[in-house]
Formats: sequence, structure tokens, C-alpha cells
Amino acid sequence: MTLWGGRFTQAPDAVAWDLNASIKIDQRLALEDVQCSQAWARAITATGVLTIEECETIRVGLERIAYEFTQKKFVFQKSDEDIHTAVERRLGELIGPLAGKLHTGRSRNDQVATDFRVWLMKAVPALSGQITVLQTTLVQLAEKHIHTLMPGYTHLQRAQPITLAHWFLSFFWPLQRDRERLADAAKRIAVMPLGCGALAGTTLAVDRVRLAADLGFTQASPNSLDSVSDRDFAAEFLFTAAMCAVHLSKLAETVVLFSSAEFGYFELSDAYSTGSSLMPQKKNPDVFELARGKTGTLIGSLTGLLTTLKGLPSAYDKDLQEDKEPVITAYDTLMVLLPVLAGALETMNIHNDRMAAAIDDGMMTTDLSDYLVARGVPFRQAHAILGHAIRLAAEKKVSLRLLPLEDWQTLGPFDADLYAFFDPQHSVAMRRCLGGTAPEAVQLQLKEAIALLPE
Repeated sequence: MTLWGGRFTQAPDAVAWDLNASIKIDQRLALEDVQCSQAWARAITATGVLTIEECETIRVGLERIAYEFTQKKFVFQKSDEDIHTAVERRLGELIGPLAGKLHTGRSRNDQVATDFRVWLMKAVPALSGQITVLQTTLVQLAEKHIHTLMPGYTHLQRAQPITLAHWFLSFFWPLQRDRERLADAAKRIAVMPLGCGALAGTTLAVDRVRLAADLGFTQASPNSLDSVSDRDFAAEFLFTAAMCAVHLSKLAETVVLFSSAEFGYFELSDAYSTGSSLMPQKKNPDVFELARGKTGTLIGSLTGLLTTLKGLPSAYDKDLQEDKEPVITAYDTLMVLLPVLAGALETMNIHNDRMAAAIDDGMMTTDLSDYLVARGVPFRQAHAILGHAIRLAAEKKVSLRLLPLEDWQTLGPFDADLYAFFDPQHSVAMRRCLGGTAPEAVQLQLKEAIALLPE
């Protein structure tokens, strides 16, 4: 069975048919297709196309089909070109020729666009929920490590001491932006195309505003020509998914680095590690490496969809069949990655001693510059003085804190209290301004982060 073909005298070429068919991917929209078909039946009943009894017969038939999908008992056939064909074919088997009335006034163009949007309206909160799981894990880890110190890095060089809590929360906020982007994209997803027909609208007096509300949309689309071809919502979702993956990749890269023997700050649980088929000693951070790797795939999917869309003429074109696979794949990928990374972070061992040992005296020289500034030395001069101090200590082959006071005083207005600045706890505590790494600032940051998590 096809939903077209009256003017054709030849059967489709078998290979061309396989190319044309989309059933392998759009069967993911099966329940949404049933849901939208039920709503359409109600809408055209109100116009007189169906009687109330016919509408009820169609409803019962579609409910049976939904049950078959949920129980994985639905049997697809080779002739099922897409999910719409499969549902209508099966409805005809269940209720007879009456099934042929259901498609009155609609096209697969507005039908698939509506199914896809309904699917995404469910996917967005589900994905946001998984992002929240990882955010919650980061908050819980931060709460445990408000006073734990670690080196902070720029250019992958030791820079200044920070708290581990501050480090964990630095990954909370990008994920929060991802959730906000999803929430904002949901507004544009919730615009209903159904009732736009193939491109010009329908002749039926369908109440599209009521139909939109029936399906959970916030509005009906204002222009039929735009509506059937609009895939901005798919590209926007893919961008948000790719951006979220970039944030996960950044986290993953740092965990891979910090769990190496050269750093030794973290040790992953066996449950979230793999071994080597050759080297017995290996413990590999594969789940984090996969997060990095899959990010490239998601970025490629976004680029691919945008490239598909960029040169299309108006209304529907078959190119748009390429919209669902990258979106659904991106969703599936993140729905696996997010809970796995949350579990891996939650169960890893943190070696506080290794992190503390990696904090060296040079990381406090910015604080000593501020020390000089407080004594009236211009910052640029203070910066140069500390550079000379570092060079002097290197020449004498001692750490900065072991450089005698007399040497310090030949460089600038230093007193014995300068040695207190080599305490990393002191360095961290001074950065108590909003957004800083000091424990009291992190406490405020934690309070703000927790308030953003759904109860």
C-alpha cells in the first residue's frame, strides 16, 4: 500500500523505493502519529467530514495501533514507506474503508512536521531532566569540597589555587545555559503546522487554534507555505544539543587529563573504566573519551542539517526527510552520555593530597603583586618586581618562600608578613568577591545553583 500512485503505471524500482522510504527512522514518531491522527479525526468531525460514530471507530482503531506499538507487536511491512503509511495501512486492516477518510484535508507534509514537533515537545523536557541529573551531581560534589584545594590552570599551566568546589561548579553553569536554551527553543517548537495541507492550507473549516490546544501546542502556525518547510526548530534543537555536547567534552577532556598518572587528581571507578586487551595495568577513561568523540558527531549533524536547509526552494522538498535522523540521534546520544558521566563523577576517587602537592609558590605571586599595590607600588612595577623575585629564586635554586627577607627587600617594600601569602588557603580566602573561589563566595554560588534545580 502507498498513499499515492493513482497516476502511475509502473511499480517503484526496488532500490529507489529503499532510498525513498523513511520508515526506519520515523517509526520513532509512531505514537506521535497516532496522537496527531486522533486529534485530526476530532477536528474534521467538527467540520462534518466524519460522524461522531465514525470518529469513535477511528479512535478505537488508533488506540489498538498505539497498543501494538507500545507492546512492540506492530508488524511493519515492506510496503510501509513511512510511519504515516504504516499507521493508515494498519487502520484499514482494523476498521476497513473508513480508514481512508482520516487523511481528508491533510498532507504528509503538515502531518510529519506536526508529528516531529510533538515528539520534540516530549524530548525537550526529558533531555532537560537528564541535564539536571548531571547538574545535581556537580552540586553534590561541590558541597563536599568547598575547602578542598587544587591548582587552577590557564594555557594548561599552573596559574592560581582554587577550590575543587569552584571547579565542579564551573561545569554547572554551562549546563544551566543549555537548559535555558532548551526551554527557549520549546517556545518555537510548540507551533502547530497541522491543517496547512501540502502548502496552501485546507478547504475544510478546521478550527486550527482549537486543534493546536488539543495537541498541546501554544499556537497554530500563521503561514501554511512556511509551516510545512520550517525546520528551524530542528536546527535549533541540534545546536543546543551540540552545544551541550561541547560542554560535556570540555568536562571530559579535563577528567581524562586529571585521571592520568601524570596528574593523579582523580581515579575513576572500575564500573566506569575499561581495560586494555594487551596491557594488564591499563585503566582507561573510555566513557569520557566517548563523550569527546561523540561531540564531533553532533557538531557534524548540526552542520549537515543547516547545509541541507540552506538552498531549498519554498514549501516541502524531500530533502527535509533528512531532518529527523540527526535530531533523534543527538537526543539518544545525550540521553546516554549525561547519566553515565554523572555516575562516573559521583563514584570517582579524589586525591586531595595530589592536588595540594601540585600547588607551588609561584602560583601566589599575583597575590604578592597585590600586596605591593596595597603599599602604593603601581601594578606594572609590582608585576616586574615579582618577575625578578622568581628569577632570583631560580638562580639561588630555592623556592620563593625560602628566599631570605633581605633579598625580598632589595626588590621592593616587603616585610616579614609577605610569607603568609604563600599559604594557598590564604590565597583562596582572599577571593571572596561574587563569583570568586573563596569558600564563602562558593557557598553563595552553591545557594544560587541549588535554587535553579527543579524540586
